[in-house]
Amino acid sequence: MSNGKQKNTYDAIVIGSGISGGWAAKELCEQGLKTLVLERGRNVEHIKDYPTATMPPWEFKHRGRMTTDFLKENPLISKAAGYGEDNAHFFVKDKDHPYIQEKPFDWIRGYQVGGKSLTWGRACQRWSQFEFTNPERFGYGIAWPIGYDDVAPWYSHVEKFIGVCGNKDGIESMPDGEFLPPFDMNAVQEVISKKISENYKDRHLVHARWAHLTKPNQIHLDQGRAQCQARNLCMRGCPFGGYFSSVSSTLPWAKRTGNLTIRPFSVVHSIIYDEKLGKATGVRVIDTNTKETTDYFARVIFLNASALNSNLVLLNSKSNRFPNGLGNDSGLLGKYVAFQNYRASVGGEMEGYLDSYYYGRNPTELILANYRNLYTQETDYFGGFTTFMGANRERGAAETQHGEIGAAYKESLTEPGRWTVYMYMQGETVPKITNHVRLSDDQKDQWGIPLLITSVEYDENDERMVKDFLVQSKEMLEKAGCTNVSTYENKQAPGLDIHEMGGCRMGKDSKTSLLNKWNQLHHCKNVFVTDGACMTSTGNQSPSILYMALTARAATYAVAEMKKGNL
Repeated sequence: MSNGKQKNTYDAIVIGSGISGGWAAKELCEQGLKTLVLERGRNVEHIKDYPTATMPPWEFKHRGRMTTDFLKENPLISKAAGYGEDNAHFFVKDKDHPYIQEKPFDWIRGYQVGGKSLTWGRACQRWSQFEFTNPERFGYGIAWPIGYDDVAPWYSHVEKFIGVCGNKDGIESMPDGEFLPPFDMNAVQEVISKKISENYKDRHLVHARWAHLTKPNQIHLDQGRAQCQARNLCMRGCPFGGYFSSVSSTLPWAKRTGNLTIRPFSVVHSIIYDEKLGKATGVRVIDTNTKETTDYFARVIFLNASALNSNLVLLNSKSNRFPNGLGNDSGLLGKYVAFQNYRASVGGEMEGYLDSYYYGRNPTELILANYRNLYTQETDYFGGFTTFMGANRERGAAETQHGEIGAAYKESLTEPGRWTVYMYMQGETVPKITNHVRLSDDQKDQWGIPLLITSVEYDENDERMVKDFLVQSKEMLEKAGCTNVSTYENKQAPGLDIHEMGGCRMGKDSKTSLLNKWNQLHHCKNVFVTDGACMTSTGNQSPSILYMALTARAATYAVAEMKKGNL
């Protein structure tokens, strides 16, 4: 065990450097706290460590695809959306980080400074009042200890800093925010949006909200970021800083304060709890490469390791006071794990509009805000779903006539083909006590930490939602004039949505939750959990910007409590 407690002591420690960890670092450092950020993966610096960012397709050995041998060795991670030869370095390999699937669960991970903020989808819709209140109102969950009004100013705080493009549409189930101009709709998106509004009073196909700098403000230029170039190569890392990641934005901002220390290659073993003081005093770290163990100390700890890893850290943080994991008096740590449902999609064609095209490779899609179970429980399932929508022209005006070889085929590629359209769902799921993660009793990883067991599955509620989505979405496209509309149900395992949540949920009662309204552990007040683990329910909107807002809110509260001497 390394000594030198004084040199290893900080005001705050943040575990994880991804979307929420970066925000914790920014807020704590800005407010004067000497902050240590622990990251289990390698260091990544903006621009410098984006090796494929500007590579053309022909410079990739396999033209962007992975080899058959690689796919055989990595059947799990290679399923991830957008995964390929150009960004595989931002994802883990299956054999390097095993876990135990009691039931099929695809755990998608990216271990490096910046985490999955380098490869996220960038959708930034705000949660509505319905998502905060409906689980309790309709009896499929416990009450959130906070509501939309508590988070709204923090949404604004985050949106202004990261840069979110979109329109103010006045839709109650998808509140407006602080927006940069959106990308233009293309001709087919415009007509489908109009037709849906004409046919459905309660459905509005509009610009989704995305973390892209369409027209940077001064705060974004001050970060060293520039306008989105519409390359749609975001998951390689953007050298322009056109989309938000913690590597391009929050971590460099925190570093400017002089208060930030980042320690990569640091696997967190556990949070250290002092029985006499009745609080956490630090974090035990194992060096990824040397296996050396070091303790770091701080007055306040933010846990932002991503939902399942945060559960793992807490479950492994055992003491005489907390034999079942830190703060786990309720016995609910690791329980009520949930996710979002991405199993269904529809696709079709739109005839005509062959004189219209679009600029660049628009990295955004349209969105149809949830229209199910808002004011009343109107369906045979709980919750609702967001619908994403896109329309594109295929490559090659005459590809079917000429096959895929020869001069005629090459000539056909100079002209765009027909319009195709698609919609896919992002559905709310119901957190259940049976959906859980726990530690293995006998299997450990290469650092001696118990492997995580995932036991998470779909239920009948999910099946009914999928069926409704397919019926409604097919009907909408057909009423909008689309042809050859087909429905798809991919049957993917939970987890592949990469929106895993819960296990350390917020709540009003310490008997039914782990965290209070400030994201503090009920029974260990100087530990805050503000990543997906804290979620009381899943909602249907993309959750990442909510994690950021909750983190900024909790960090500001933590600093105030420290100044009062309460932490």
